[in-house]
Amino acid sequence: MIIDKYITLKPIAILSAIGMLVLSCGKQVSGASEANPWKKMELIVKSIPETQFLNKNYNIKDYGAIADGKTLNTAAFAKAIKACAENGGGKVIVPDGKFLTGPIHLESNVNLHLADKAEILFSTDSKLYPLVHTSFEGTEVMNYSPLIYAKNKTNVAITGKGILNGQANKENWWPWCGSKNYGWEKGNPSQMDKLNRDRLVEMGEIGTPVVERVFGEGHYLRPNFVEFFECNTVLIKEVTIINAPFWVLHPIKSNNVIVDGVTVNSHGPNNDGCDPEYSQNVIIKNCTFNTGDDCIAIKSGRDADGRRVGIPSKNIIVQNCKMIDGHGGVVMGSEISAGVNNVFVENCVMDSPNLDRAIRIKTNSKRGGTTEDIYVRNLKVGTVKECVLKLNMFYDVYGAQAGNFIPTIRNVYLENITVQNGGKFGVLALGYKESPITNITLKNVVIQKVDSVYSLKNVKDIKFINTYINDKKIESIQN
Repeated sequence: MIIDKYITLKPIAILSAIGMLVLSCGKQVSGASEANPWKKMELIVKSIPETQFLNKNYNIKDYGAIADGKTLNTAAFAKAIKACAENGGGKVIVPDGKFLTGPIHLESNVNLHLADKAEILFSTDSKLYPLVHTSFEGTEVMNYSPLIYAKNKTNVAITGKGILNGQANKENWWPWCGSKNYGWEKGNPSQMDKLNRDRLVEMGEIGTPVVERVFGEGHYLRPNFVEFFECNTVLIKEVTIINAPFWVLHPIKSNNVIVDGVTVNSHGPNNDGCDPEYSQNVIIKNCTFNTGDDCIAIKSGRDADGRRVGIPSKNIIVQNCKMIDGHGGVVMGSEISAGVNNVFVENCVMDSPNLDRAIRIKTNSKRGGTTEDIYVRNLKVGTVKECVLKLNMFYDVYGAQAGNFIPTIRNVYLENITVQNGGKFGVLALGYKESPITNITLKNVVIQKVDSVYSLKNVKDIKFINTYINDKKIESIQN
């Protein structure tokens, strides 16, 4: 049967571990990976090429950079990157010290490398950021350059143990979101003014050519921090990123991306930690996310603009990460119109009273799209505020999010999960009658404490295998 009304089971306490998710993994995989999707993940990992650079160094101080935290070094960064690229590539070295700059635009075969005590301070003067082809909340646009930007580049990296500091706060960048929580005051302009964010969304809906979606100065759409746009073979390793204006790491339309050992600590509005969008073959590993929004949010475009681009995000792997504050640990959506599939999450720790959910899919009938084949295993969850697993086809943050594109969510597997405090629900799943959420499996899951076992609407085939919630073994709900 299809569950077509809310069902809420009251307390029963304790969640413990294990896992092995089994589901058909697509027509293009081998028999072995069809039987065990984690074999497919291993094949994806092996297929992703790693960056390689010439053993040549280009120190930005040799190109005029001054480490006083006050002198603008935009030209010095540009000169060092140009020299490196023109000579076949290598490392552009940012030595110890504080370097103020405007946007940094990377080239192919360039590794921007920060020394251990290096800090790049990005100017908060919006006039320094030229218009480039980028995106804002899943809609492509000509807007302020991201703070670090690479477009159509191959073999490019940001590495080292230094700090990237966007200098955003309640006086710079953040007030543009239009929320008093982040410094906006009534009467001041923001992205919420009708000619700003809403106008861009409308342009995406009616198919205005991207080159005619000209925003930037006077429109208050904050720039992304690090964006790799249509790039191939990318590495971001070990850096610490703080005080972001908007989304932090944003690979868009990119392939073969590795994010390794990065620390994101930024609690501003829309400060998602990492947002792979229209991207494929992405590994996010050994990272720490402490954010003002989703820790990791896998995306594929907003509404009509996402359907226009039509590139699903797939083969996304998250390993050995720590999620602290955030709206969700690993999230798919809400800008998800081109679909998401083949997501693998393993060996992560999620724990904070300010972490709302562990695993989340958020979409609605304006987004549409198919989200499928999501595999999660070996999670240790301490405390989450709302629920362990949330699947929502009625996500509505700005209002007026109902349309004619009913989404699909299917094939979600959780195994070997232990949770101390799951918040309000173990599973919260809300589907459409005409498009029920299908094939959800929890195996070897132990939730020690949660207010309600689950709340389900229009869900078909939810299996609980060796799963204990509030000290009670939970039985599957069969067709």
